[in-house]
Amino acid sequence: MKLLLGPLLRYVGESDATLWVETDGPCTVEVLGHATRTFHVEGHHYAVVCVSGLEPGRAYPYEVRLDDRKVWPAPDSPFPASAVRTLDPAGPFKLVFGSCRVTLPHAPPYTLAKDADGCGRGIDALYALAFRMSREAPDTWPQVLLLLGDQIYADEVSPETRKFIRSRRDPQTPPGEQVADFEEYTHLYWDAWSDPVLRWLFSTVSTLMIFDDHDMHDDWNISASWVAEMRAKPWWDARIVGGFMSYWIYQHLGNLAPAELEADSLFGRVRAEADAGPLLRKFAFRSDREVQGTRWSYCRSFGGVRLVVADARAGRVVEGTKRSMLDEQEWQWLESQVSAPCEHLLIATSLPLLMAPGIHHLEAWNEALCAGAWGKTAAKLSEKLRRAVDLEHWPAFEASFHRLVGLLRSVAAGERGRAPASMVVLSGDVHHAYLARAAFESAAVQSAVYQAVCSPMRNALEVRERTVFRIAWSRWAESVGKRLSRAAGVAPPPVAWQLTHHEPWFDNQIATLAFERREGHFLLEKTAPDDAEGFHFESILVHRLV
Repeated sequence: MKLLLGPLLRYVGESDATLWVETDGPCTVEVLGHATRTFHVEGHHYAVVCVSGLEPGRAYPYEVRLDDRKVWPAPDSPFPASAVRTLDPAGPFKLVFGSCRVTLPHAPPYTLAKDADGCGRGIDALYALAFRMSREAPDTWPQVLLLLGDQIYADEVSPETRKFIRSRRDPQTPPGEQVADFEEYTHLYWDAWSDPVLRWLFSTVSTLMIFDDHDMHDDWNISASWVAEMRAKPWWDARIVGGFMSYWIYQHLGNLAPAELEADSLFGRVRAEADAGPLLRKFAFRSDREVQGTRWSYCRSFGGVRLVVADARAGRVVEGTKRSMLDEQEWQWLESQVSAPCEHLLIATSLPLLMAPGIHHLEAWNEALCAGAWGKTAAKLSEKLRRAVDLEHWPAFEASFHRLVGLLRSVAAGERGRAPASMVVLSGDVHHAYLARAAFESAAVQSAVYQAVCSPMRNALEVRERTVFRIAWSRWAESVGKRLSRAAGVAPPPVAWQLTHHEPWFDNQIATLAFERREGHFLLEKTAPDDAEGFHFESILVHRLV
């Protein structure tokens, strides 16, 4: 029996943890004296091992055994021992986050800049993080790694996955050399997470995830016309069903605490089936067709730090002119979660709330035109523009933007209980990184409120694309955007924001948030090459949040 992928250390609490694995056949998986049987999905075998009875603030080195045979770590492993490090609720807390990581080899030409070689996507920041951690003391490591979307690119597959696609079907027919179904998704996940350095990282740092569009398809659920167009394609159902099936297995299950897994009826039924493929296919199809019913969002508490991760893709309401980033049931869940008491509140959404002002006003203007502010002809043209240039972030859902900003203001003003010392919205997607400070009209706001964006981990933009974003952050673009949006009847945003630094960064990068009691710090680091074809991190922003 072999361990194909994993172990991935997913949930870690004060006294319990979950570990995820994929094996090459049915077996019993054991970790730290806790065992479970694998479940089967169309020729693939998985397990989530729930470990309990641990003590807070301790490290538990572990092995993985399949049918009582040790398979992890490898006898010749050069890495430190994999360990479950339980949460110390009174201790300091460190979280690393990022998004947008294409799967490519860690060698030239793939490690070159995109402008230097068409195949180049730069040095992988996640790989560099793992490599650095393997040479540092464990007390310097983060407690949590948060991946904010585009963990895989179903529409920009790796070279190995491309070979796999060519081996099983004709890539000249749609969807071409993109992922077509569940089987191809499983190969792409294996390709993305099987590197030995990354396997070690995932085995020893608790990792949380949420999808963005490329986990399924570029511009996923941008508008009703996009949804209708995609559903009319003969290959789409297999693609989206495979995407939801694989996301549930590879990403979603690990976001849940052991008690949540125990209470999850679908997980119970999947484990009871001889082959859960048909069951998961029905679930995945419903997840695509029904807005309500499946909640991908989740919440975690780390002592005084509360993390609320909100799905900004699958639950969108795009029918008609009243668009919403979340359905009403999801909004109510979000409002209840951010109202719980904490010292620091982190709200993670794959798409930024506070963006470059030029883009913000452009998206708000475009949505107003799509809704008919300038007539039917302008509405049709604006819908085409929306899809052509990816106008799909929170400002493109204006009512949702105002509702979330209002929610943040009420929490920061202490209207829902004691105000946190800091509130940070964590996002990715836009292929540049920045930290912006928010200012509300109300003088009663007590919390320091920020938008922190870290993207990409590996998919840096070309120089031409970077220029567009730099312009979008300029005062000129903000002024033009304001005039357009006001002319379309868009209300001014109820919040102002500005960068805490001169301009955004466009490298492959990771961000770190560190908290101790009511203090908080933000660190942004980018990857850089060494002369000897190696790499290192350069610190580009250190900012005290509160």
